Amino acid sequence: MARHRGKHAKAGRHSLPLIITALLLAMLLAALDQTIVSTALPTIVGELGGLNHLSWVVTGYMLASTVSTPLWGKLGDQYGRKMLFLAAIVIFLAGSALCGIAQNMGELIGFRAIQGLGGGGLMVLAQAIVGDVVPPRNRGRYQGLFGAVFGVSSVAGPLLGGLFVDHLTWRWVFYINLPIGALALIVVAFALPRTGERHKHAIDYAGIVLLGGAAASLVLMTSWGGTEYPWGDPLIIGLGVLALILAVGWWVAERRAKEPVLPLSLFKMSVFNVASAIGFVIGFAMFGALTFIPLFLQVVHGVTPTMSGVHMLPMVVGVLITSIASGQIISRHGRYKVFPIVGTAVTALGLLLMSRVDEDSSNWEMSGYLLVLGLGLGMVMQVLVIVVQNAVDYKDLGVATSGATFFRSIGGSFGVAVFGSIFANALSTNLTDLARHVRLPAGVDLTRIQEDPSALRRLPGPVAHEFLHAYSDAVQKVFLFAAPVAVVAFVLAWFLREVPLRETTTATDMGEGLGGAPSSRTSDEEMERALSRLAEADMRRDYYQRLVKMARLDIRPGGAWVLCRLAVQGPIRGEALAEQAGVSVEQGRPHVIELERRGLVTRTVRGLDLTPKGGEVAERIFAARREKLRELVKGWRPDTSPELKDLLDKLSRNALGDDRDRADAFR
Repeated sequence: MARHRGKHAKAGRHSLPLIITALLLAMLLAALDQTIVSTALPTIVGELGGLNHLSWVVTGYMLASTVSTPLWGKLGDQYGRKMLFLAAIVIFLAGSALCGIAQNMGELIGFRAIQGLGGGGLMVLAQAIVGDVVPPRNRGRYQGLFGAVFGVSSVAGPLLGGLFVDHLTWRWVFYINLPIGALALIVVAFALPRTGERHKHAIDYAGIVLLGGAAASLVLMTSWGGTEYPWGDPLIIGLGVLALILAVGWWVAERRAKEPVLPLSLFKMSVFNVASAIGFVIGFAMFGALTFIPLFLQVVHGVTPTMSGVHMLPMVVGVLITSIASGQIISRHGRYKVFPIVGTAVTALGLLLMSRVDEDSSNWEMSGYLLVLGLGLGMVMQVLVIVVQNAVDYKDLGVATSGATFFRSIGGSFGVAVFGSIFANALSTNLTDLARHVRLPAGVDLTRIQEDPSALRRLPGPVAHEFLHAYSDAVQKVFLFAAPVAVVAFVLAWFLREVPLRETTTATDMGEGLGGAPSSRTSDEEMERALSRLAEADMRRDYYQRLVKMARLDIRPGGAWVLCRLAVQGPIRGEALAEQAGVSVEQGRPHVIELERRGLVTRTVRGLDLTPKGGEVAERIFAARREKLRELVKGWRPDTSPELKDLLDKLSRNALGDDRDRADAFR
């Protein structure tokens, strides 16, 4: 087992894959629950009633997850991530079990909020724990796995939701979390060491509560206004006033907070404001579409829940294609402004096309429209985080990244709530108008049709067609209202200022581009994440040979690796050193003998160790590595930032002193 000094926990070779698997499972559960419910919603409404509250099954989870994320991150830093992560799993599983036994929509919405509270912790803490148990040199590949989880959940969520409804019951959408989550809980409890250095934080409790309360009040106001209550109702007016009071309170609290959850200085930057506004609209459009498209497919077109998930694949595939492609193109050419402009235009077109679908639209037509919508969303989502990271100073890098993803997630919460209000209002009007000139069969109640879409199946053919058109028209209005909002984002995109890209900002991971929950990383953690991804590509072949040349040393690459290993780890026996290098003792012996001959290494009772001269040579190698890292962050002015300078010093040693296979250096 390698003995890493510093903040990295002792995770042996045998336990690290197990730990990563458990973390991936936990994050997959949280990511899936953003999308898996969508295809089950029509069936849930059919059993529990409350079509007017359908959107809150999604909104309750997203809002709780988004608002709680910064709190989980800070508490994990302060009290240790292992126990907080276990608590997040327990809360998530408790919420899942309660959702599975919910008897009405009110209970389900409340239990979804509990589930979202745990889900926010799963997402932010799982990514943070990777930084604790994985050395910097290896971190890029694991971060890629965690980013891919969001891509998998986007595809698998709607399909799994449909399969559970068709072959089991909608309650298994939530029950399935229990065995998987329990497995993750057991593995994390026994295999994960206590992780991370603990940092004392001045946690901005007031800012988190006030910001979350203001967002929840606004979402409730837009969701209930015009449906549950008239817009002039005292409750709706009261929610608006409460949101305003809480927002002002948040503004006052942030001015005084030592570590504000969302620093007010960010809003003085036009790039942050524009990017956040665009992100809000993109979240608005994406999650709104994900919620109401399955309802349209199942009710109006009569497809099964599973097939409604299949029909949504073109949209998800479109998001994946352009999200990944835009990130790759930006990394190569360094130009990003064209993507938000084109992406928002294509998104607006996709929403406008979706407003044309009705009960007579073909499956191919809808698939084409959904593909267009997905292609547009993908061109914007990956880019916005890059834009924000590239515009801010180093000290604001972490909070700016969190802020950008926060507004996208809040936009999703608003989108689902507002779309739900528009849909419920339009459907109520349509059904009321229809009931005036259509005679319903005996035993069929208009209220039941509005509450339970499955009641349409009991209507005679001609009458059913009229009611299907009423549902279709309500969904059309949802997308018709959403299209102008996307046009606003298109106009805003022209005001994005294009700044030459720093190299580290091109290392954005897929999770940030595919609608993940807000991160809660510090500036140091955000930079370390980016540098580890860049280092992963840089150190794949002949790295020690190049490093020795940069340091102007006359030693073999294998000898350089031995010196770095001993400098970081301390004395070690030759057999253990060869095992860490991934070579046999016979392959490694010539390199060690040469170092001994030159007075760089000596043998002690504890094993091989550096001489003072060997320590000086190792420091020259670290200095060469540090200079190479400085080239990657020159746009951040490392000489003016003590925090960044310290980070480079740490990474220059840790990235060279890990226990990855070094067979290439011993050829």
